[in-house]
Amino acid sequence: MNERRFNAAHAHQLDDPARRAWLPPVEVIGAMSLHPGDTIANVGAGTGYFSLPLAQAVGPRGRVYAVDAQEEMLSLLRRKLDEFALSIVELIHAEADNTGLPASCCDFVFAANVWHEFDNHAAVLREFARLLKLDGRIAILDWRTDVLPEHGPPLEHRLDSSHAVNALHSSGFQKVVSANVGLYSWLVQGERKR
Repeated sequence: MNERRFNAAHAHQLDDPARRAWLPPVEVIGAMSLHPGDTIANVGAGTGYFSLPLAQAVGPRGRVYAVDAQEEMLSLLRRKLDEFALSIVELIHAEADNTGLPASCCDFVFAANVWHEFDNHAAVLREFARLLKLDGRIAILDWRTDVLPEHGPPLEHRLDSSHAVNALHSSGFQKVVSANVGLYSWLVQGERKR
């Protein structure tokens, strides 16, 4: 684990109700144009800030793989899933570059606030591409470098959205677009083509 990885001891911050004002899940998910029945890998799922709304977006025919490298985070998410009786969310304890999920199993891969934590972006994107079906899509959400770090990691840990845009292009993703969402985040999206 590197110094950039979010410390699970601070997991309560991820569920702070004030977070919904500066990073509204409905805005982020709305920007991703998901479809009912989609299968999504939510990499960096944490305590489920996005996993639960993603499950609502894809509906009962959909599936969400909540992938996180920290078992402590998944334990907290497991409690929420039990409370809400959500059976379409499956917890996966794994690193982003080796999820253990089957090839071509996802319509969409979403990495939330973890891009700055990865040591090897090319390896992570190879894994994401492996997970995606043909014409599958990817979205990477992370922290802006042009705003003061009132929330999130220190500025020296953050990467500009252009870093993700260039990495997606280098990895063969197409139709790459970038936009700011919420008050402190950027969202970069692309599509997998053969």
